[in-house]
Amino acid sequence: MPEGPELHLASCYINRVCAGLIFSGKVEKSKVSKNPEVPFESDEYLISATSRGKEIKLALMPLKEEENMHPSRGRDKAGQSQNGPQQPMDLVFRFGMSGSFKLTPEDELPKHAHLRFYTKESPRQALCFTDFRRFGRWEVHGTWQLDRGPCVILEYEKFRENVLRNLSDKAFNRPICEALLNQKFFNGIGNYLRAEILHRLKIPPFEKARTVLEALQHRKQSPGLTLSKKVKLKRENPDLLELCHLLPLEVIRLGRKGYDPERSGNNAAFEKWLRCYSIPGTKSLRDSNGRTIWFQGEPGPMAPKGKKSRKRSPKVNADPEALGPKVKKLASKRSLKASTTQEKEPKSSGRKKGKELFPGPENTKTNGARKPKVRSRRKVSANQESPKSEAPAAGGKRQALAQRSTGAATAARRSRRVKAE
Repeated sequence: MPEGPELHLASCYINRVCAGLIFSGKVEKSKVSKNPEVPFESDEYLISATSRGKEIKLALMPLKEEENMHPSRGRDKAGQSQNGPQQPMDLVFRFGMSGSFKLTPEDELPKHAHLRFYTKESPRQALCFTDFRRFGRWEVHGTWQLDRGPCVILEYEKFRENVLRNLSDKAFNRPICEALLNQKFFNGIGNYLRAEILHRLKIPPFEKARTVLEALQHRKQSPGLTLSKKVKLKRENPDLLELCHLLPLEVIRLGRKGYDPERSGNNAAFEKWLRCYSIPGTKSLRDSNGRTIWFQGEPGPMAPKGKKSRKRSPKVNADPEALGPKVKKLASKRSLKASTTQEKEPKSSGRKKGKELFPGPENTKTNGARKPKVRSRRKVSANQESPKSEAPAAGGKRQALAQRSTGAATAARRSRRVKAE
C-alpha cells in the first residue's frame, strides 16, 4: 500500500511531467469506477499537485476566462456565459492499495486508467489515475481530511507536538505497532515504515504505545552542548518520532524512490534498504486490525494471546554458494524430499471393496500380485465349503451316471432276447 513517501513522490512526479503542459477539454472518468464524476471542462488549464501524509491534492487551474466559455454552458445575447467561467477545482486523492499517476500517449492508455486529463498538444497525452484494485478514492472540491494529523514528512514539528500533547488519547492505550498506523497522529506511516522504525529502535511491537512515547516527553539534552553537537547526537540516536520523519526521507532519496509509475527503476536499492519488513528470518504476527507486523526478538506484553509468531523461511532459489549454512541445509532437505517423492511409484487406481483392492484394467499386473489380508482369508474360508464335503457329492454323481449306463445296457439285452424268441 502506498505510504507517505510514495504519495510525496507521486506529487513530485505530477509536477515534473506536467510542467509546461497545457491541458484541455473535459475530465473523463471510466465507466467501472464508483468514484464521482469530475464536472470540470476548460479550453486551457494547468495541473499541479501537493501531498500531505497519505493524501494528494490535484489543483486544476484555468488559464483564460474568455476561453473557458463553452457552448454547452450557454451564452446570452451579449456573448456572456450564463453560468460564468470555469472556476479552479481541487481534487483530493487517496491511493488505497494500488493507486498511482502516469502520463501516457492518448492511444496507449493503461487498462485501469479511471480518471484522465488530456493535453491540448497534438498528439495528445493523458495524465491518468490508475488503480487496478479500485480501492483508491478522489473527492471533488476536496480538502485535507480533518481527522488526519500533520504530515510526518513536511510538517515534522507540528507532527511531534500533536503526538506528545495528546498522549492521554485512547489511541495510545493500544500497542505501539497499532498506534503507528493511526493517521490522526502518524499521517504518512504505513505497514513497512512501522516495522522498520520499531526494528531499528529495538522496540517490541506490542509494547503499550503510551509507555514508549511518554519517555520522549522527559528527554533532555545537556545544556552545555553546541548546536552542531546536538544535531549530530540526534542523527546518531534518533527517537521514535524523529525516525517517523527521517526514514520516509531515506525512502525518497533512494534510487528506486518507492514510486515508479514508468517501471524504469530498480527495486534492489529499496530491498537492500529494508532490514525487517518481510525479510527472511524475521517473525510476524497479526495485530487486532488484521495487519501483519514484522519484527525480531520478543513481541511484547500486549501480543495477541494464543497466536505464535511465524518465522519466514528464506528463499532457496538463489545461488547456493551465496547462501548461509542454515539456508544451504534447508535447500538440501527440500531437494532430498523432492527426489524421494519422485522415486515413489504412483498409487494404483482401482475400486475398493472391504479392505481388498480389486484391480482395474490398467493395474492388473501390479494389483494381481497383492495377497489378501488374514481377516479376508478367514472370511473366505468360513464361507466356502470344505474339500471333504465336495468329495461325496462328486462320487454320488459318478454312481448315478454308472447306474444309468448299466440300466440302459440291461434293457438293450432284454430287447434282443425278445426279438430272438
